[in-house]
Amino acid sequence: MSEFSTGLTLDALNGLPDQRFTEHMAACCGSERWQRKMSARRPFADVDALLTAAEQAAERLTEQDWLQAFSHHPRIGDVDALRRRFGSRSGSWSQAEQTGVEGTEESILERLAEGNLRYEQRFGYIFIVCASGKSASEMLQILESRLGNDRDEELIVAAGQQRNITRLRLLKLLGV
Repeated sequence: MSEFSTGLTLDALNGLPDQRFTEHMAACCGSERWQRKMSARRPFADVDALLTAAEQAAERLTEQDWLQAFSHHPRIGDVDALRRRFGSRSGSWSQAEQTGVEGTEESILERLAEGNLRYEQRFGYIFIVCASGKSASEMLQILESRLGNDRDEELIVAAGQQRNITRLRLLKLLGV
């Protein structure tokens, strides 16, 4: 995901050339169909209109669209990756959203890595959770509870988490 400075005005966002607008939308959601739908909805009258458009654009996404969006998130696949991701902050949105894992006990990191592997094996895509404000223990608890879902149910839950992440990132993009 490309990183952008926050505080872009809505007028500036509305006025961006299509390619640049799409790059900003890609930083919020990795689904190309969602990005195209957002581009087609411009201009947005206000922040509420932007957020409503984002929800409406997500309503008819297919499983493949959601999987594409999920694939743009960092994969938590091993303890070393967790340490690298959560041991230092580079300012990326993903890292800022997952700061609840910083300073976590090694055993929790290991359980998260193991749980993520089981999740990926069970569902075929990475674990998606709106991590903002959640501790590592909370995320582990959520992950473990979602492992009991069937694939159709979990796709709906994961898509809902992606929608939450997208909303937060749109607000960050505008500095709201």
